[in-house]
Amino acid sequence: AGTGEFEAGISKNGQTREHALLAFTLGVKQLIVGVNKMDSTEPPYSEVSFEEIKKEVSSYIKKIGYNPAAVAFVPISGWHGDNMLEASDKMGWFKGWAIERKEGKADGKCLIEALDAIIPPSRPTDKPLRLPLQDVYKIGGIGTVPVGRVETGVLKPGMV
Repeated sequence: AGTGEFEAGISKNGQTREHALLAFTLGVKQLIVGVNKMDSTEPPYSEVSFEEIKKEVSSYIKKIGYNPAAVAFVPISGWHGDNMLEASDKMGWFKGWAIERKEGKADGKCLIEALDAIIPPSRPTDKPLRLPLQDVYKIGGIGTVPVGRVETGVLKPGMV
């Protein structure tokens, strides 16, 4: 929310747009928008700035396929810790976030509560192991280290 920074991020080739599109393309189903640097708005902790950013980002994420009603928007200042772990008295105007999704409603006042409201995706552990590799490293003294993520099945230490 810093002066000029949001405009750069939401512009045609901005990082905000890029990250939202990338998240959707990679299959990220749940989204939280933390509007950071609220201490740098003019005036500091401006409700007008937050609402403008919320409106613009909502419009964009709707275009790419997200439902803005299912996205928590939280005004924060990471530097000062405002609205990170508990509600900040510097943003008395912020009454909290609320989301509606098919799994039910959720609401809260700060970022940690929004993170806690994320529903972990189910992993098909009953299916055969599928582990797409991202890269393979050869590390001296250790050996060959494959890097990837488990999509289905289970991987345990000692499995050959």
